[in-house]
Amino acid sequence: MARIFCVANQKGGVGKTTTAVNLAAGMAKLGQRVLLVDLDPQGNATMGAGINKAELENSIYEVLVGLSNVATARKNSETGRFDVLPANRELAGAEVEMVELEQREKRLKIALAEVDADYDFVLIDCPPALSMLTLNGLCAAHGVIIPMQCEYYALEGLSDLVNTIKKVHAKLNPDLRIIGLLRVMFDPRMTLSQQVSAQLEQHFGDKVFKTIIPRNVRLAEAPSYGMPGVSFDPSSKGAQAYVAFGAEMVERIKSW
Repeated sequence: MARIFCVANQKGGVGKTTTAVNLAAGMAKLGQRVLLVDLDPQGNATMGAGINKAELENSIYEVLVGLSNVATARKNSETGRFDVLPANRELAGAEVEMVELEQREKRLKIALAEVDADYDFVLIDCPPALSMLTLNGLCAAHGVIIPMQCEYYALEGLSDLVNTIKKVHAKLNPDLRIIGLLRVMFDPRMTLSQQVSAQLEQHFGDKVFKTIIPRNVRLAEAPSYGMPGVSFDPSSKGAQAYVAFGAEMVERIKSW
């Protein structure tokens, strides 16, 4: 059975897509069969995996509204060696159409069940807002990975997300839980970063991943080449950190 995880944070610009794409590539490097689901109408994860969102015949939009299935719509990322359920701007229209569909919160879960045996891990890149799309991701997932920067405003956004996860757990998906918090874009030279990092460890304990993703130029450059940072420059500190994070995730899931 595939383990399904959302990469989510209601605050924008915290590295969700970078984390989703590079964790997928990192796990693929470790021999895992991975599907990356792009649940954001911007389609950044799709482009970051080297797939042209302007040339899609089928995308996650068609899957959610019942016009296609995952097996037909998925694409292979040659640069990342994982599969992608891609997205483009059409996905924005799915929110309106899904309101009138049956089991609207569980459309993604039902669709992914058809390819469950094909993958070890499914990673869902969620948009930075609590929308019908994000709700579909949370209802489909076994757990949530929360990437966050170690700064003051990030802590405020975290409490909102934790409350959202609790509500979904109580009403829609009893399997849902927080897998862990990932510290990203970390700059050890900043005192505030170290203070917030210490606060997270104190409050969340072993829910905070040991791996820390440093602020890294090569990770930021990689999407413009249509490649995950892990493949673009494997020797960079950012790439090595995401491979280490992939190994930590695989190890953590063994204890389930």
